[in-house]
Amino acid sequence: MGGDHGPRVTLAACRSFLERHSDARLLLVGVASAVSGFSHERASHVVATEVVGMDDPIEVALRRKKDSSMRVAIQQVKDGAAHAAVSAGNTGALMAIARYVLKTLDGIDRPAIATQLPNMKGGATTMLDLGANVDCDAETLLQFAVLGSALVSSMTGDDSPTVGLLNVGEEVIKGSEVIKRASVLLRQAAESRDLNFHGNVEGNDIFKGTTDIVVCDGFVGNVALKATEGVASMIVDFLKQEYSRGLFSKLAALVSYPVLKALKKRLDHRRYNGAALLGLRGLVFKSHGSADELAFGHALDRAYDAARNNLLDRVRSRIAHAAPLLARPEMTAPTDNAALQAS
Repeated sequence: MGGDHGPRVTLAACRSFLERHSDARLLLVGVASAVSGFSHERASHVVATEVVGMDDPIEVALRRKKDSSMRVAIQQVKDGAAHAAVSAGNTGALMAIARYVLKTLDGIDRPAIATQLPNMKGGATTMLDLGANVDCDAETLLQFAVLGSALVSSMTGDDSPTVGLLNVGEEVIKGSEVIKRASVLLRQAAESRDLNFHGNVEGNDIFKGTTDIVVCDGFVGNVALKATEGVASMIVDFLKQEYSRGLFSKLAALVSYPVLKALKKRLDHRRYNGAALLGLRGLVFKSHGSADELAFGHALDRAYDAARNNLLDRVRSRIAHAAPLLARPEMTAPTDNAALQAS
């Protein structure tokens, strides 16, 4: 029911998804009038009587709309009826409801939103948090690194993906006090082999593919994500403008158009749609509210892949391995420059 376009887009994407995956089943959660027209042998209807609006306050979504399609969908995961839930609805409401219904895993204080961004190596860089937690302390950033490592391991099979901490410079003496403390914690985690910490990285490293994972707070991550989404469209719009100016510009544009069109496809944020809400006792994926059929289909694919690759078990295993580090009170890191340099 969620997103800017609702069932018109989501149901079309669901049908395409079922055609791509012959072993998948879908539970379509929504008001009866919206889902009753969809028929497929591997799809079932779960009726909800309410819908969370895109502008509904979190309190309304959580406490007043207890039979919303969003809450009923997440309840399917808790009850074991579904392996994962996917929604294009209100992000704040989705996070709040998912956290309330599913609870967080032991050792994790706050769930994080993680997704992939294309990089120059032909792959993708996983980034978290992307908006769930605007203010984070050092210990929370360490938890994000553990969660991100589990996510990438489940997707790639690499048991030791590299982790970078987003900062204003690579040097350990740079950054806020929170970043400096987080850097120390991550280095200690690397020493205990709980993480493969590369070190501090800068914004351009996200797209260089310097590390498999980039960790940051939700404010910075969300700004980076939104900036990325506009790049591809800007490239093509610029090319169209040049094409309309004159003969030489038209010839240049004609020659470069295939390359830039391929670049646009490579950077198309729809192909990377579907952010995981990590740290919960169940799989929940968030689609862009503006997602079209292609984008929502990718979100469904990501949830499907996570369930098939046992992402939740991998997350639990990695957290269990890192539990002594996450719970150790003496892990509060020093903040003076001498200690940072020594680390």
